[in-house]
Amino acid sequence: MRAAGRAVRARLRDRIAASDPGLLRLTAGLRTVGAIALTLAVLSLLGADVHLLVAGAMAAMVATFAIREKQLGAQAVTLALGLPVALASVSLGALLNTRVVVGDAFFVVLIFCAVYGRRFGDRGTALGLIGFQVYFLSLFVGATVDALPELCGAMALAFCSSALMRFAIVPATPAGVLLRLRLAFRARLAQLVSAQLELLDAPADEMDKALEAVREGTARLHETAMMIQGRLEEGTPDESAARLVQRRIADAEVAAERLGLLLLTARTAERADTLTLHLPGAPAPSLAGPRMPDEAGATLRRDLRALHALVLKAGSGDTGAGLAQVRNRLLGYRDEENLPPASAALQDVFRGIGECARAVLGLRIALDGPQDESDDSPATARSREELDAEDAAIDGGEEAAQEEQTGLRRPTTRAAVQVAVGSSLAIIGGELLSTQRWYWAVLTCWIVFLNTASTGEILVKGYRRLLGTVFGVVAGIVLAGLVGKHTWPAFVLVLVLIFAMFYSAPLSYTLMSFFVTAMLGLLYTLLHTYSLDVLLLRIEETALGAACGVVAAALVLPVRTDRRTNELLETVLERLAEVTEAAVGQLSGGPADELLDRARDLDQALADLRAATQPLIHPVTPLRTRRHTARYVVALLETCAYHARTLAATAELLPTHPSIAADPRLRGAAGRTVRNIEAIAARVTDEHAGARVETGPSIASLLGSDDGTPRYGRITDRVLRHLERLDEAVVGLARPLDVPVAAPKG
Repeated sequence: MRAAGRAVRARLRDRIAASDPGLLRLTAGLRTVGAIALTLAVLSLLGADVHLLVAGAMAAMVATFAIREKQLGAQAVTLALGLPVALASVSLGALLNTRVVVGDAFFVVLIFCAVYGRRFGDRGTALGLIGFQVYFLSLFVGATVDALPELCGAMALAFCSSALMRFAIVPATPAGVLLRLRLAFRARLAQLVSAQLELLDAPADEMDKALEAVREGTARLHETAMMIQGRLEEGTPDESAARLVQRRIADAEVAAERLGLLLLTARTAERADTLTLHLPGAPAPSLAGPRMPDEAGATLRRDLRALHALVLKAGSGDTGAGLAQVRNRLLGYRDEENLPPASAALQDVFRGIGECARAVLGLRIALDGPQDESDDSPATARSREELDAEDAAIDGGEEAAQEEQTGLRRPTTRAAVQVAVGSSLAIIGGELLSTQRWYWAVLTCWIVFLNTASTGEILVKGYRRLLGTVFGVVAGIVLAGLVGKHTWPAFVLVLVLIFAMFYSAPLSYTLMSFFVTAMLGLLYTLLHTYSLDVLLLRIEETALGAACGVVAAALVLPVRTDRRTNELLETVLERLAEVTEAAVGQLSGGPADELLDRARDLDQALADLRAATQPLIHPVTPLRTRRHTARYVVALLETCAYHARTLAATAELLPTHPSIAADPRLRGAAGRTVRNIEAIAARVTDEHAGARVETGPSIASLLGSDDGTPRYGRITDRVLRHLERLDEAVVGLARPLDVPVAAPKG
């Protein structure tokens, strides 16, 4: 019974870790709700009235979610600086509350300064956010000069409650967050292997569904890898340890993605296109048969289940003989003589399983330290030696400084001007709608500019906020009718809605807006200002604020969505060319480079592009052809990034693996691919540029292969396959981006 209970708890823990990597959403929700609850408890013991309870609760929420630094010391400094900012803001709000013109003018200046403060990093962003939100709070509760002492006391209590929750009750050190992210990576890797196992046996009518699960699992694994990358510097003791974890995470990600592609190829009638794994909604290739061959298929199913178990147990501390036997068998597939009799495509899958097992072993050594080697087979011992040699070769590197934009070209300055103009419009329009609650329009205008960089992104965010507000008003009406004038049940529901708001924020902005609006309905009930007219006014003010934000973004220093995506696309192409050229250069015998850092820069640039194209691929976008083109281009770039990432990971092995030899011919063979990437980048920058994409013989033939057919199982042939797929994907980018393709010579 105890063993069964532990297994259930382990599965539950893995599911939670996979659904909320690093438990970041859960931590944010618990901290915020805890800080609010603690503030309310102390204020109620002191006999505070409802207005003070609401002010304290909102201040505790702001003091908690505004702090974004990763280091605890930096968080403490920002929180300490935030208190005087909050006190000054609420005092000015109370003083200027009755002075309409002066108060409105100061609010616009405060908004400009709050947004401009983002150029100073997380601390500037946090202090600006605190200043704006607390001023808004003073308007919401109707702060007066007479009530200032009590309000300032509530502010100080709220900040103390937030500090207690952050540093004592729900602490989150960088090392702890990184540890939880690593557990999430392991859980998501196991989920991807499960999806691949389902792909193996999926019937023809469910193949698309199984492929979509593999596609989603691959994307989620990559997302977690990127989150780990962002936390390595703060969460590891030194740079060498950070680079070691980075290397092992990259190895596991590449091996898992490659295994999925090999499985898909083994199930289909021809070699699967890598694009199939990256293009949402792409149909599965035609199947070679209804099921795998009986004997080879049974062995493959057994080994995929074994790999799944190996991944799950890699972080559990299990070092039993059974786990060692499983590991030894899977690592044995890295040797040709251990491969079971099967077709070439199926043998490739077994090799892929062996590489995944090696990546899992590397992860375990990097994260948990040296392991018991008494049960090692020769294949396992060799894998350990390779990993040890790689670890010894890891060294830190320096990052190149990037050019910083100045003046109105700086995004924070441009956004500050845009928000100030939009807020001025929102104040004027809001006053016409309601002289009492005009500030809701300003709040919406402010919010739609957060974490957006183009007019299209602001439009989509405004639409989502309006949609969430409409449904939230309906929920607010229902909840207000249920709680009536019962203060504490209403506060309990407020806490539940706040937790839901923070937990859902990274997943759906519409859902977050729904919870915010439903919570506000309860707050209005507590303040005895609730009415249907008030909630309907909330919708009108939200629509007005969103419209003002869009108008300001479109007319004041506008950044068109096309311009934004083109800039990011150019950056992605530059990073792709850098990674490809550096990886091929090292594989050709050139000097070592910081390839994994370059690969992660490429991944980050691609993530930024993916986010910027959301307005183009949103379901309400009327231009369907444009939506399909954007989705196809991003999928092609993800395919290119996968091959470049794999080349980088392979090149990193070169100095420590005697079985991998540099081949000087690779540099010349890959030159065309790099030139094509640069040609596409030139056309994206200037559509009148005369650059053309070149086509020609395959990469294998350029290296003098007899028949152009790769010999499976050799590192050089694997490099050739990735170079060929990368070359094909780059040429494929030419058509949707309207880049001319030059006919092959001869």
